[in-house]
Amino acid sequence: MTELRALGRSALRVSSFCLGGNVFGWTADQEQSVAVLDAYTAAGGNFIDTSDSYMNYFPEQGNQPGQSETIIGGWLARRDRDSVVVATKVGDHPQYLGLKPATIKAAADESLRRLRTDHIDLYYTHFDRDETIPVEDIITALDDLVKAGKVRTIATSNISPERLSASLAFSEREGLARYEVLQPQYNLVSRDTYEGPKRDIVQRAGLSCVPYFALASGFLTGKYRPGETVDNPRAIPGMAGGYADTERGVKVLQALEDVATAHEVELATVAVAWLARQPTVASPIASARTVEQLKALFALDDLRLSDGELETLDTASAF
Repeated sequence: MTELRALGRSALRVSSFCLGGNVFGWTADQEQSVAVLDAYTAAGGNFIDTSDSYMNYFPEQGNQPGQSETIIGGWLARRDRDSVVVATKVGDHPQYLGLKPATIKAAADESLRRLRTDHIDLYYTHFDRDETIPVEDIITALDDLVKAGKVRTIATSNISPERLSASLAFSEREGLARYEVLQPQYNLVSRDTYEGPKRDIVQRAGLSCVPYFALASGFLTGKYRPGETVDNPRAIPGMAGGYADTERGVKVLQALEDVATAHEVELATVAVAWLARQPTVASPIASARTVEQLKALFALDDLRLSDGELETLDTASAF
């Protein structure tokens, strides 16, 4: 992989794409997950993203919250801990919902136990759903974890621009740990979820963007087409399958095919390369169920998109 990239003002340095752990224990069993983790790090990757809630969202498919962290923890116990940057999140586990200070601290201890480590490199607030909780309380609790050595760097994911700005201002005013990373939903078919006020704040404050759904839950790989039925848990309305019947989705797939054909690479490689070229983006998150799926992501570092190709993708994905 290419040279490691900084995350905000922190000491963390990460690879060009972040391996998403949301599929571990869901569409990838433990053996497959370990194989993907091994292949990713063997190729030079060092940045792994998970959450204490993965995968709580589809219990009918046998998922349980914390299973992704548990799989990663078992794998991590056999590795050099300092060679990997591990990110996890708080706020969406059914037993630790929300961002009250006591909840944050208790959830962090549970994540550390499942991950079988003494520190979390990057700790995100997952969802800021209850805005009656003062940002001052949230930041102070996170700063306590940093001071205790349980967390190295703090970050946030699904948060309003107003609450993000208020959080950063409080951190600066009080000299406390501040969010160094924002993790928004952001990809070629979901640009308005980041471009605008959130990106403006990230640029102004010197944060880094680590976008999730870099491949739109698999849609940008080209496997989901209008009118086609795909036997995959992610091919449901609101996830990958929901983009296939939109005008923008069709345009984006065509633009991806044109660029991918010119470079003889997969659509996924082009989609992640476009994202990696966007202002403030440090390391897009993409998951892989198999080692084979990693190949398209590794090809990111060797793909150079021309200004014309970037414009073609921009136009097709305009919102």
